[in-house]
Amino acid sequence: MPARTAYFLSDFHLGVDTVDTSAERERKVVRFLDSIRPYVSDLYLMGDVFDFWFEYRTVIPRGYIRLLGKLADLADDGVKIHYFIGNHDMWMRDYLEVELGATIYPDPITIVLDGKRLHIGHGDGLGPGDQGYKFIKKIFRNPISRRLFQAVHPDIGMRIAAFWSGTSRKKEPRPPAFTGEDEWLIQYCESVLDTIPADYYVFGHRHIMIDHLLSNGTSRYINLGEWMYSYSYAVWESGRLQLRQYVE
Repeated sequence: MPARTAYFLSDFHLGVDTVDTSAERERKVVRFLDSIRPYVSDLYLMGDVFDFWFEYRTVIPRGYIRLLGKLADLADDGVKIHYFIGNHDMWMRDYLEVELGATIYPDPITIVLDGKRLHIGHGDGLGPGDQGYKFIKKIFRNPISRRLFQAVHPDIGMRIAAFWSGTSRKKEPRPPAFTGEDEWLIQYCESVLDTIPADYYVFGHRHIMIDHLLSNGTSRYINLGEWMYSYSYAVWESGRLQLRQYVE
């Protein structure tokens, strides 16, 4: 393995309990980060790290101290942290930027690794369909909505968020089913092959490990999966992106 390389992870959903508790899952994430510490140069956190996140002016959500401490440790060690806002943490502001020197991305970007182009983002709201969520996303991203929620006392706001997030989680099957060419993110990738050319299109959000060859015969759609059940991630190694699962 190269001395230093890039790792991509998504959808920890810390704050919600699944097959294990959120605290157990957080410790597992930290152990994984410890295991890659000798190798990682860039850590791409691709959204929904937290099941809910809102930054008040002087308050952040309680908990997650082990993960935040480990990220601070890695940042102090020179690791570059890249954080993509997801649909559960779209109200991320500048806390991680100030404390960790992280770069925060509200939308997908294209990067180049070893001459290969990677178009990367969380993946929510891309492709056809899901008009209801796209409408809600516009409302939630509106600065007025953020200011209105900020006016609510944090104790009340976090209760509302926990209820909202828990309701959303109950609606989702375990694990979600792969729908092949009907996948919205596959359709999105196919639609931008000419306008946003890339060797890899890398997203989270879907909660399934996917490595799908696109219609041009060269580009691949990679979905990172999640850390509630599969503990999956991707690593850039030997000039290509490889999906893996963390097994202790």
